[in-house]
Amino acid sequence: MSDITIKIKDREGNVHEVQAPTDMAMNLMEIVRSYELAPEGTIGVCGGMAMCASCQCYVTSDHVLPEMSYDEDLMLAEAFNVKDNSRLGCQIQMTEDLDGLEVELAPEI
Repeated sequence: MSDITIKIKDREGNVHEVQAPTDMAMNLMEIVRSYELAPEGTIGVCGGMAMCASCQCYVTSDHVLPEMSYDEDLMLAEAFNVKDNSRLGCQIQMTEDLDGLEVELAPEI
């Protein structure tokens, strides 16, 4: 396992190219928090339990992600600013298959 490169557009429109480890069981929300790409307390409010949608993002690359869980689907059904490419960052595990992933953070509610 190794690090992968992902591009994250923050809520200000700035694009950050970051390295994400694939051997630490981290998810996208944790990567965003570790690089401080969103103000403290505005992302991952529920701690990554798919219960708040504060880590909603739009997947803008053509990567095939694992199928959405029931909990993620249910949370997105109640969230604001949802698009066809919306996913919860806490549900996207960093794997080698996601090298080159590009996402945009959804607006803060």
